[in-house]
Amino acid sequence: MSSKTLQIAITGLVQGVGFRPFVFRIATHWGLTGWVKNTNENVIIIITGTPVNIQNFLISLKQEAPPAALIDEITLLEIEPISFPSFTIHESHDISSQITEISPDIAVCEECLHDIDQPGNRLDYPFVNCTNCGPRFTIIEDLPYDRGKTTMNSFAMCPSCRKEYETVTDRRFHAQPTACSVCGPHYELFAGSNLISKEIGIIVNHVSACLDNGGIVLVKGLGGMHLACDAFNETAVKRLRAIKNREGKPFAVMFCDKESVNRYAHLDQNEERSLISWQRPIVLLEQKTESGSLMTENLNSGLNLLGVMLPYMPFHHLLFRQLKTQAIVLTSGNFSSEPILIDNQSALDQFSPFVDATILHNRDIYNRTDDSVVRIMGGEERILRRSRGYVPAPVRTAINTDGIVAFGAELTNCFCVGKGKKAFLSQHIGDLQGLETTLFFEKTITQFLKLFRVNPSLLAVDMHPGYISTKTGLNYGDLPIVQVQHHHAHIASCMAEHHLDEKVIGIALDGTGYGTDGNSWGAEFMICDLNDFERVTHFEYIPLPGGDLATEEPWRMAVSYLYKVFGREFLNLELPFLRNIDPERVQLVLQMIDKKINSPLTSGAGRLFDCVASLLDLVQFASFQAEGPMRLESLVRKDCTESYPFQNLETFCFDQTIRNIVKDIRNGIDKGTIAAKFHNTIISVIFEFANSIRLNQGINKVALSGGVFQNKYLLEGALEILQKNNFEVYSHSKVPANDGGIALGQLAVASKRRELKCV
Repeated sequence: MSSKTLQIAITGLVQGVGFRPFVFRIATHWGLTGWVKNTNENVIIIITGTPVNIQNFLISLKQEAPPAALIDEITLLEIEPISFPSFTIHESHDISSQITEISPDIAVCEECLHDIDQPGNRLDYPFVNCTNCGPRFTIIEDLPYDRGKTTMNSFAMCPSCRKEYETVTDRRFHAQPTACSVCGPHYELFAGSNLISKEIGIIVNHVSACLDNGGIVLVKGLGGMHLACDAFNETAVKRLRAIKNREGKPFAVMFCDKESVNRYAHLDQNEERSLISWQRPIVLLEQKTESGSLMTENLNSGLNLLGVMLPYMPFHHLLFRQLKTQAIVLTSGNFSSEPILIDNQSALDQFSPFVDATILHNRDIYNRTDDSVVRIMGGEERILRRSRGYVPAPVRTAINTDGIVAFGAELTNCFCVGKGKKAFLSQHIGDLQGLETTLFFEKTITQFLKLFRVNPSLLAVDMHPGYISTKTGLNYGDLPIVQVQHHHAHIASCMAEHHLDEKVIGIALDGTGYGTDGNSWGAEFMICDLNDFERVTHFEYIPLPGGDLATEEPWRMAVSYLYKVFGREFLNLELPFLRNIDPERVQLVLQMIDKKINSPLTSGAGRLFDCVASLLDLVQFASFQAEGPMRLESLVRKDCTESYPFQNLETFCFDQTIRNIVKDIRNGIDKGTIAAKFHNTIISVIFEFANSIRLNQGINKVALSGGVFQNKYLLEGALEILQKNNFEVYSHSKVPANDGGIALGQLAVASKRRELKCV
C-alpha cells in the first residue's frame, strides 16, 4: 500500500504534559516516520505511512493522550510525500506571537512515587517528577516551555538525568524539571535562622516528630510557603491562628489518604473524583458528626464543612510515611491579608521567630499559587478559588478577546488577559487592600502579558472609582477603557463561560457592588446581554449603618431591618441576639439611620443573610468574610420545604419575611427550620422573577452568578426549581461565581462593545 504524508497542527494544553513523547510512542507503534516539535503556538507533527496506520495513529492521538493534556483543535493537511528514516522529536521553536497553552502544576504520579522507594538517585528524593507530573506554571518564565526558560535552569543535569531527558522512550524525556538527589534541588531544615540539615531523612524525621508533638512548621511547597500543624491538636491549631492573625476562618486539612478522609467527612463519587484528580484541589466536604469522628472544633469554627485535600508533592508523601497523625492543617504561609510568601529569606525573616521549624528548598518559584478550592454542587465541580492545578489553563470563549486586559474586582481578585478566543484568568491574587498584594497584582499582570504574548489594546475595569484594581486600570496607559458595572460583569462572566451571546435573565446575588445610581447593589435581577443590561428589580434598599463596618458586625444589619419593619418597638421584643449588644451602640445605630449619617443604602443579598444570621444569634461580630451566611447555610434542615412570605412590589420587600422570622424565634422554632425557611424564600424569589420575565419577555435562559451562589443549598434549590419548570439554567463551574470571576465578565463586555464599535 502506498504511503502518504500529513502535516498535523495541534492546539490546546499540549506542552509540559508529556505530549511529544506520547506522539513518539504511538507513531513508532504504528510504524510511522517523521517528526514532532513544540512551537510557542502549537505542536506540529509530520508523519509518513500507510493510510490505515495514519488513521490508527489519529485515533490513538485522540483517545490515549496524557491525562493532563487537553486537545483543543487538530488541523490536518496532506502534503507531498516525504521519506524519513525514522520518527524523531525536534527542538522547540519560537515562531510567532501566538502561544500554546501552559500546563498547570500536576500532582505527583504513582510511577514517580514508586521511584522514591527504589535504590538509586531518587530514593526518598522529594523533587521526583516526570512528563506526567510535577511543577509547570510555578516555574515557567517564558515560552516555549523548555528547561532554559524555567527556574530549573540553574540546575545542570547529571549524566544519569541527562540520559533520561534525551531518551525518547523514557518517561522523563524532555520533562523540564527532571532532577535527582545528585543534581537537583534540595530541602534545608532551619531552627530559627540556623541551618540544621540538608539530609532529607533527618528533615522528614524532625518535621514529623515536631508535628506529632504539637509543633508548627513552615514548609516551602510548589507555589509558595505553607504553615502546618496536627489537625487533631486543638492547642496547635489555636497557636497557628494566633501566628496568622486568623481568628475564625476555617483551615484546610491535608489527609494522608482517601480512606482517612472517609472517616471524617462524607465523600460521594463526584467529590472523590475531584479529591484524587491530578489538580488535587481543596474540596469542601460535609463533616461527619458521628461520635468519635469529630476533629478539633477550632479547625473549622464549628461549621459542618471541612476543606480537604490529599498529598500532591513527593515531600507530602514522605512526611505522611513518618507521621502518626492522619491529617495536618496546611494553610498558606502568610500573614492575614498578604499574599502567600515565595522568597526563602523573607520566610525566615517573617516566620522563624514563631514556628518550631522551617523547611525551605532552593528551586525558585516564579509564579506563586495558592491551593485551589472546589465544591461539588448540583453534581458538578464548582471552582471557588482558582489557582494551583487550574491556572493558567484558559477559559475558551466564543468571542474575540485579543488584547483586552480586565483588572477584576477589589476583593478575591483575579485579573484576565485575552488572546484570540481564549481568556487567561490569573491565579487567585487576593484582596487588594494591602501593599504587598497590590504589588503581586501588578507584577503578575506584567508576567501574564509577557508569557501569553498579549499586546494590550483595550482595558476593562469595575465602575467603582475607589477600587485599587480600577485605579490600576485607569492609570495603566493611554488606551481605551471600558467601565463595567459589577453585577453586569458577574452575569457576563457566566455567559462567557457558557458561550452565550444573547439576552438572558440575569440574577446576581452577592454582598456589594457599585451601582449606576451610586448605591451599593448586591441582589440584582436583570435582563442582560454582553453589551448592556436592564435592572428590572432588586432587593429593597436598606440603610447600611456604619458602611463597611456593617459587614464585620452583622448585628447592625439586623437592627436596620428590624427598625424598618417594627420601628423602635423591636427593642421590646426581647430578641436573644440583643442581649450581647451594648444598648448604647444600638441607639447610636438608630440615630445614624435617622440622620442618614454613614448609612449608605444597600440592596445586597449578603446583608440580608447577615441580618438573619444575627437574628438567630449565630454571629454578631464576624471573624472572617461571609461568616454569617456560612453559619446560616450550615444550619439548614434539608427536610424542611416551608418558606416565608415576601412582597414583589417595585422591588422585593422582605418585611413579612422578617416579621415571620421574629415570630418563629419568639415561638421557639428551632434555628435549622428557620434557616431552611429563609433559604427556601430566596429560592422562591429567584423562581418568581425568572417566571415573570419569561411570561413577559419570552426569555428562557437564566444565568446565576455572585458569591451567594457558593451556597450549596441555595444553588441546588434554584437549579432544581428552574429546571423542573423547563428553564435553561447556567451557573458557574470552571470560573468562580464570586468576585474571582468578575474579570472574565469585564473581558466579555469589553469584547462585545469593541465588536459593536462602542469603544
